[in-house]
Amino acid sequence: MGKRKVFDGTVISDKMQKTVIVKTVRISKHLKYSRIIKSTNKFKAHDEQGIAKMGDTVRIEETRPLSKDKHFRVTSVLKKAEAVQVILKDGAE
Repeated sequence: MGKRKVFDGTVISDKMQKTVIVKTVRISKHLKYSRIIKSTNKFKAHDEQGIAKMGDTVRIEETRPLSKDKHFRVTSVLKKAEAVQVILKDGAE
């Protein structure tokens, strides 16, 4: 039996229940032109406990199909996103 695919990526959406969208980046070298190519993929991953939030770096692992297009699950959160402070400016001073 083969190994399951494992990817590290960033959560770009957590608006669904128990599902997050993870963006992964793959860097490779073009065979002919030797240029560095950056490729991205977006995967829907199952997050049972709801621990992954937007901006977090997570590790996902391949699993059996859980829905039409969800076949990965979140195994761990590698790095939590830093809270971004939003300052609203008032028009009237």
